[in-house]
Order: sequence, then C-alpha cells, then structure tokens
Amino acid sequence: MTTTYPFSAIVGMDGLRLALLLNAVSPAVGGVLVRGEKGTAKSTAVRAIAALLPEVDVVAGCRFSCDPAAPDPSCPDGPHEPGTGEARPARMVELPVGASEDRLVGALDIERALSDGVKAFEPGLLADAHRGVLYVDEVNLLHDHLIDLLLDAAAMGASYVEREGVSVRHAARFLLVGTMNPEEGELRPQLLDRFGLTVEVAASRDTGERVEVVRRRLAYDEDPEGFAARWAADEEALRERIAAARALLPRVGLGDRALRQIAAVCAGFEVDGMRADIVTARTATALAAWAGRTDVRTEDVRGAALLSLPHRRRRAPFDAPGLDEDKLDEILRRFEEDDPEPDPDPGPEGPGDGPDGSDGPDDTGGGPQEGAGDGAREQTPPTAPEPSVPDQRGGEHEAAEREDGSARADRDGGAADPGEGDGGTGGAGGERPAVGAAEPFRTRRLDVPGLGEGAAGRRSRARSAHGRTTGARRPRGTLSALHLTATVRAAAPHQRTRGRSGPGLLVRRDDLREAVREGREGNLVLFVVDASGSMAARKRMSAIKGAVLSLLLDAYQRRDKVGLITFRGADAELALPPTSSVDAAAVRLERLPTGGRTPLAAGLLKAREVLRVERLRDPARRPLLVVVTDGRATEARRSGGPAPVERAGRAARMLAGDGVASVVVDCESGPVRLGLAGALAGELRGTRVTLDELRADSVTALVRDVRNVSNPRRAA
Repeated sequence: MTTTYPFSAIVGMDGLRLALLLNAVSPAVGGVLVRGEKGTAKSTAVRAIAALLPEVDVVAGCRFSCDPAAPDPSCPDGPHEPGTGEARPARMVELPVGASEDRLVGALDIERALSDGVKAFEPGLLADAHRGVLYVDEVNLLHDHLIDLLLDAAAMGASYVEREGVSVRHAARFLLVGTMNPEEGELRPQLLDRFGLTVEVAASRDTGERVEVVRRRLAYDEDPEGFAARWAADEEALRERIAAARALLPRVGLGDRALRQIAAVCAGFEVDGMRADIVTARTATALAAWAGRTDVRTEDVRGAALLSLPHRRRRAPFDAPGLDEDKLDEILRRFEEDDPEPDPDPGPEGPGDGPDGSDGPDDTGGGPQEGAGDGAREQTPPTAPEPSVPDQRGGEHEAAEREDGSARADRDGGAADPGEGDGGTGGAGGERPAVGAAEPFRTRRLDVPGLGEGAAGRRSRARSAHGRTTGARRPRGTLSALHLTATVRAAAPHQRTRGRSGPGLLVRRDDLREAVREGREGNLVLFVVDASGSMAARKRMSAIKGAVLSLLLDAYQRRDKVGLITFRGADAELALPPTSSVDAAAVRLERLPTGGRTPLAAGLLKAREVLRVERLRDPARRPLLVVVTDGRATEARRSGGPAPVERAGRAARMLAGDGVASVVVDCESGPVRLGLAGALAGELRGTRVTLDELRADSVTALVRDVRNVSNPRRAA
C-alpha cells in the first residue's frame, strides 16, 4: 500500500491547506476548486487531506456506506435496521477525465429491469465517495454534462439515476475537490459558482522555501514510511483538531452583526445570487470552529470572503477570478463606522484556547521542519493571490499610428497601404505598438455544415449522448440510452416463439435498441488574423481586435478549442497552438503588434499545416477556419514566382480541397473597396461576412437571415 505524503509536511500553500481543512470541518461549505499552474502540489495536498478525515461507521455489506445510526431509507441495498456497524477509513475516490456517465452515477441492468422488473443497480463513483472525498483532477476538461451531474449531486447530497421510467436514488454526500490549470481552459461561470471555495496556487519564488520543498520531497521518495513516521505526531494533532472543530461547529453562533457584514461584503462585490452569502456564512462559521471559538468575528468574515468570493464576483469576459483585498478591507471598515457595536467578548475560549492550544483561525499546521514533532505550526492569515493574467480589456482605443495617405494600387492585383515596408522592420513600415481591443459584442453563430461526432459542445450539429432523439440503432458496446419504443417493436414479433405466457415482455439482448440523439459539438476554431500595415493604416485594428475578441468569447461559451495565427511582414506565426484556453488567446490578441507587408498566402499555408496536425491528434473534432482580413496580399515577390494574390488563391484552394469550413471576416473599409475578401471567400468555398454582419443584432444580418428563410436556395 502506497504511503500518502503527510499533509503537515506541505510547505507554504496556506490558502489551499486552510480551504481543505475548513471543508473537512464542515462539508456543507461545498468543496473547493484549486486553480494553479502545473507542478504546484495540488494533487498531493488533496490526497493528503483524505488521510486526516475521521473514520466513518458504515452498515456492514452496504455498497452505499450507510450510517448505521441513521441509515438512508432510500438505499438500494436497504432497508437497514438501525444498529451498530463497522468502522473504516474515509475513502478518497478519484474521477478520471475520461469517465463515462454510467461510471460516475452507476448503471442499471436495462434487460433485467424490462423483463423481470428488478432494479439491478451497479453503483458508480458517487456512491463510493459517499461520506468521503471525491477528487476530480483537471475538472475543467470534463464534459459539461458530467460536471452538471457531479455538482448537482454535491449540492443535493443525493444521486438520481433515471432510465426510461426506472429510477434509483442514493445518498451522495462528500467533500468535493477539483483541481485545474487555467491555461487549459476555464469552467463556465455557472459551474464555478457551484464550488464552495476557490484558491489560487503558484510555486513560491522564495529560494529558501523552494529548497525546503525539494528537500522534503526527496526525503519522502527515498523512504516514504520513515518520512511519514517523522510527521506522525503532527498528523495526529491535525486529525484531533479536525474532530474537535467538527464537534464544536454546532455550538458556533452566527449573530446578526456577522450576517450584516457578510451581506455588505457580497453586495459590495456585486456577486450574483445568494449562494455567495450562504457559502461565506458557512465558511466563517467553520473558521470560528477551527479557531476553537463559538462566535464569528470580523476576521472570520474577512477570511471567508477571500475564499468564497473570488470566483463569484462579477467581472469582464476573460478576466481571471480574483478579489481586491483593499476593497474588501474598505467595505469592512465602512461597516465598522456605520455599525460600531464591538464583537462579543471571546469568553473562556479565546484565540489561544483552541482544542490543541493553537491561536488563530489560520493555524493549519502545515509547514514545520522535518522531525519537528512539536505540534502544528502557526500560519498567517491566507490571502487570495491577485491573478497574474494582465488586464485583457482594452476599451475603445484608437491605433497610435496616423493615416499616411490613401492606398496605392499594387501591380500584382493587391493594394499596398502607407506604412507597409520590406519585411515589416524599420522606418514607416516597422512594427507598430499594439492597440487595445474595442468592446466585445454578441456575434452570430458560425458553424460547420453537416453532422459531426466530435466532443460535446454548443456550436455545430452532431450526434451526441444528449440532445433530441432522431432515431434508434443496435447498441455499440454498453447500452447508455434505451429507445423503449424501438426495443418493444424489436421484441414483440418473437413473444410466441419464446413461449411467453404471462403479462411480462420477454426481452433478449438482441432486442435492445439505443437512442440516436442529435445535439451540438465543440469545434476547433482557428483564427488567421491579418496584422499587416494595411489593417492598421485606417485605425481599424481596435475594431478588428474587438471583433476577434467577440468571436473568442463566443468560442468560450460554445466550448470550442481555439488557435491563433497571425501574419505580417514576411511570414506567418502560430501565436497560440490549438488549446481549450480561450483566455490565453485573448491575451495574445491584446498584445498583437501590427505593421509591415501582407503575406496572406503564408497565413493560409500555416493554417493548413496546423489543421493537418490537429486532424491526426483529434480526428473527430471538426475545424472552422476564421480568416480576418481585407483580402489584400502584398509581399516581396520571388523572382519568376507567382504574384502574391495568385499565391494566396492557390493556398485557399488547397484548404477548400481539404474540406475545411471557412469564414472570411471582411475588414475592408472606405468609399473605394476592391472586394478582395469576397474573392478569397470564393476560393475557400466559404462564407464572407463584414464586421457589421458579424453582430448578432445588426440590421444587415437580420435582413440576410430573413431572406435565407424565405429563399432556402440562397441559404444553401
């Protein structure tokens, strides 16, 4: 059996350790979401906390871990008579990213349910985690419907399994812990809100602390049992303190003054709904119990807000979760001025009279030196780190460069704007500073034609496990969604030959049919953005960036992967490889400089290469190419080679031959327009939209949609 790394031996990470301990004291807090870069001991801390949880008494033989003192009346293995049970350690169950719905919630034997009327139920991971810890690593990579099921069970304390009129319910109360790397994509705000607490973790930049981390890890890897033995006294002290805080929790009083403080803080940060107030109240109560007190104080409210509000505050798109501590202190200070009533006296159990002699709610006991063995070390109150992602909202900035004159005709069919130079360096054609993006807007839905079978999402039509039923077929592997009518039709002709004599329907496995459903899939949206001088000369780059940012926001909401290619000067660059982190794409876009010639062909060829590689990695995910350009192509012509516009046309035809769905966002403006973006869309066999038509609420787009409805051939 593998020896778990001791929780007390974790260096630093005050906020993470405190959040885990508070959930251990009060599971009603609602779990914790741990956000942080890779290699920051997120998984180590989660696995270590499970070893500190008190043992649980369970009914002998019950697969659902019923409490013998109060057995679940709806337990599928019940009914159980109250009585004595057997003690076992609290479990820690890990949910793998690739888990199916049946593995999570359990599965019914549909064949036995139809033929015998028996609820033959195989428990899932939610049943295994009851009264323990459910750990979801990379929770942001789970399918949305699995996250919904998981969080619903965590909120209700029960899991419901429904299969064509046959239902099973069982208790599912657990400490939910999710970890994620924001670089790999964010959770939807609705799902973020369902986690009780959130903490940001990052590797320490302190040399001494990093040295201590490495020293302890090497010592553990060399002798896990010996290392754990050296920390056994600290582990036992924490275990006893958790048990004492749990026992004290029902006696902690949350007075009206503390409730008003919590309401003032939540209102001050403009959080949506009331869940934030409830979670903050529960967390403040747990903090008081952890400190060994029976009253909730201002410091408890402040500490609770730092953990419960960062992911709930109202913020602009692509802003990372975070909380302004200065604003929090100002809100609490104003409250003290308006309501100067002092906190009640602490009574006999003061700050230094906790169950283990500690003083302060933040004594998590994690970080004494090796072999210390003198109890848990005091911790300073945790602070929620400010997000390191720079501000991504540029506002309505104008390009810094001045218009240098009207466009001149290009001898190769393109048009060179003032400021375009050879290679995009130096002089007027040199690199120009990045401009901010205009305010994003709601865009039209751009989708891939046809019917796909990619990952679940919200963009293009696809066969999926969730959606409207369009037909039935024989099961491919494990039956997941029974089509009852088709199953009855398949079994009905054989009832006489099977010797049916009673009212029951004789069903065999060959009769089973599963539902074929149509829903939506997520796509790979690859942006190819023209950052040349022709785009910047008329001060359009701010609006163009705003449009791309709007498309990125749409991709985030539709659960797409995104990639970003830019072309300017002499070549194209893959600014962001395809990823689920739309935030990262927004950051790269915001910093994008402009200037130089327009190597359109290079941008299209780079896109073709990226899509070829991604097709090998994930063949089921269909791509959508979004080219943001005015259609001009002005690059240094090779001796005897084709003109830039002709090279761009060849590259576009190659992409069309690969079957890539394309949209060209036409950024051309001014009284004289060459229509080159429209010609490019024709070569790509794609769709051309203007910046105005991209808006979902634009008059032009509305007229076009109405015309398409009245004329289906035009829409096709």
